[in-house]
Amino acid sequence: MGYTAAVPGSFWPTLPAPAPEGKLGKMAAVVFAGDVEVGLESVFPQELELFADAFPVQTRYRLCGQELSITQHHGARLGVAAPVWEAALALCEYFEAKKVNFQGKTVIELGAGTGVVGILASLLGGHVTITDLPIALKQIEENVHRNLPAQCIARTRVCALSWGLDHKDFPQNYDLILGADIVYLKETYPLLIRTLQHVCGSQSIIYLSSKMREEHSTALFFETLLPMYFTIKLTFRNETKNINIYKVTSKN
Repeated sequence: MGYTAAVPGSFWPTLPAPAPEGKLGKMAAVVFAGDVEVGLESVFPQELELFADAFPVQTRYRLCGQELSITQHHGARLGVAAPVWEAALALCEYFEAKKVNFQGKTVIELGAGTGVVGILASLLGGHVTITDLPIALKQIEENVHRNLPAQCIARTRVCALSWGLDHKDFPQNYDLILGADIVYLKETYPLLIRTLQHVCGSQSIIYLSSKMREEHSTALFFETLLPMYFTIKLTFRNETKNINIYKVTSKN
């Protein structure tokens, strides 16, 4: 794939350091961005019938005292971006349990899928940017307009963000950075790190909720890779569902 072709050697020794973009090469990022979209299609089963059995097309949730109605367009086109994953719901419930304050905060959600986490952050008072690959934006926009009143829509943006490619189009000092089940494709880990380095300021807090999938080296990401660049703390674990929530901050 584009990344390994651009940087010789095995995956782990060639992780992106907090160095200039030239270390990896902009062209490599451009090539890899296309590879990511193709790669995502092979991570999980995408037969329409399988997704329909596991997740209804439209579901109502009550989270942090808010009623949400989330549409999920299942099928091969959106694949893993279509469903509301358990890690997203766990993160929303964590916000309620820990009384995380979103009022007036600048917030960005990465790999939003349905947008449920970012939508909740907006309802709780945040100035929110909800991001994903271009193919997922229509679903997010539909859910934003279905769930947010006008005053929340006015401070909510939905836009494309391809990790490691166009992250520099975004501010560098969000108050809160959110991600739910975005750590599952090992080839994207360097691009996610690069993106987090850009959007995370010295006072930023990152909340990452993840199903700990052994087959996708999820634990290796959180226990080995991420601590190389950030201060990381496991703040919640659901043993039954094998979901961890991490609070991550800059080392600077």
